[in-house]
Amino acid sequence: MSETRSDGELLRSAADGDRRACEELYRRYAPWLTARLRGRCADAGIVDDVVQETFLAIWRGKARYREDGDVAGWLWRIGSRRLVDAVRGDGARGRLRQALARLRHRDEASAEERVLAGVEHGDLAGALVRLSPELRAVLQATVIDGLTTREAAVLLGIPPGTVKTRAMRARKQLREALA
Repeated sequence: MSETRSDGELLRSAADGDRRACEELYRRYAPWLTARLRGRCADAGIVDDVVQETFLAIWRGKARYREDGDVAGWLWRIGSRRLVDAVRGDGARGRLRQALARLRHRDEASAEERVLAGVEHGDLAGALVRLSPELRAVLQATVIDGLTTREAAVLLGIPPGTVKTRAMRARKQLREALA
């Protein structure tokens, strides 16, 4: 009889190069991560590559779990960031590093950071929840993730004109809800 190892044990072993531990993590979480990423990106090839890259990062020790949260949430953060990078192209990591370096050298939070920090609370959160999933997805991609219209169109599998129209409708509905 084999003992089932916890996610934390598997993550530690996988990060130390244990192939079996990584395979077990993959069996546990890859279907879930794939389904969740496919909700954000219509290109199945990109999603499959991102899922593979996510688990390779763990196995190669590039992503370390600090045991301070949910494993699925941690995997989602890695996968979603890699998805944004994949949609944006090779230059995204460099731009992100530059932006993070600028943020580290500031004492005061920007207006954007204050808004993003408040998205989960208050009137804005309620207004966002009331948006249709299609409109919310466009806002997530263009405002929260910072993608261009073209990048959001690839991610969501819709034409760029549809992204623009949905973004316009979403902004209008948010203005009305928050007025």
